[in-house]
Amino acid sequence: MHVLVTGAAGFIGSHLCERLLRDGHTVTGLDSFNTFYDPAQKARNAEDIQRVGGDRFQLVRADLRDLPALRAALDGVDAVVHLAAMAGVQPSIREPLVYEDVNVRGTLHVLEAMRERGIHRLVFASSSSVYGNAQRVPFAEDEPVDRPISPYAATKKAGELLCHTWHHLHAMSVICLRFFTVYGPRQRPDLAIAKFIRMIDAREPIALYGDGSSSRDYTFVLDTVDGIARALARTAAPGYAIYNIGNSGPISLRELVAHVEAAVGKPAQITWQPMQPGDVDRTWADLTHAHADLGYAPHTAIADGIAAQVAWFRG
Repeated sequence: MHVLVTGAAGFIGSHLCERLLRDGHTVTGLDSFNTFYDPAQKARNAEDIQRVGGDRFQLVRADLRDLPALRAALDGVDAVVHLAAMAGVQPSIREPLVYEDVNVRGTLHVLEAMRERGIHRLVFASSSSVYGNAQRVPFAEDEPVDRPISPYAATKKAGELLCHTWHHLHAMSVICLRFFTVYGPRQRPDLAIAKFIRMIDAREPIALYGDGSSSRDYTFVLDTVDGIARALARTAAPGYAIYNIGNSGPISLRELVAHVEAAVGKPAQITWQPMQPGDVDRTWADLTHAHADLGYAPHTAIADGIAAQVAWFRG
């Protein structure tokens, strides 16, 4: 199968491209190499993909908002995994118009270009942030998600709705995956675990928000990628579905820092700050449907995953 992966040179995208290539697929990777973080890191990721894929991997440097370039990238493609997006809750509060433009208009471009080319198989990367501060735990896919608390979350919910509309109107087979706090080698440098590793290793103080009791369902990147690959295979059948892709084992902020301290081998210097607007109290994935329908079963313990990320950081 020939798969287009948007956001291919990013954190999750680069691991996914390598997985698909190792599974025997041909991959076209599209990435804008924007400056949200150092493009040199993405360039290194792309080099790693090329070493795995050889001539079965083609990299296209283009923005989702460049519709002609996106159409051209879809030549000969059988299915799309749409990962590219402006990510992060706090930056979305500062720049909501950019997030709407890339995440909503960009997704609309993907859907329309697919319709024009007669491509009917799509996996869309959504986010656990759509659940907002849901009170029922663990978070199940039938939980109402009409009260997002950040622009980022709102754009991801909008993407799910657009995907359903194109499924309904144009018979696309679409699976939306709600990712839960992905971490591991190549993680974006702005994300918490990457920052904690870098700063604790340098003996710099880290800022923690709230009282340390907030919790996240941290999911190792290769477990996430396995969920994506399983969802992609399932798009061979018609339909529209949403699945949680998480670890189903929330870890508190205090526990997370302790794991990073153990992996780095140095104590953290902590400065406590008030909770940030837009941040949720907890995330926790109900994996019942993902396990039953996709056979998804994450297996990486948080200590092992953080150790792998520290090893990658130290090169």
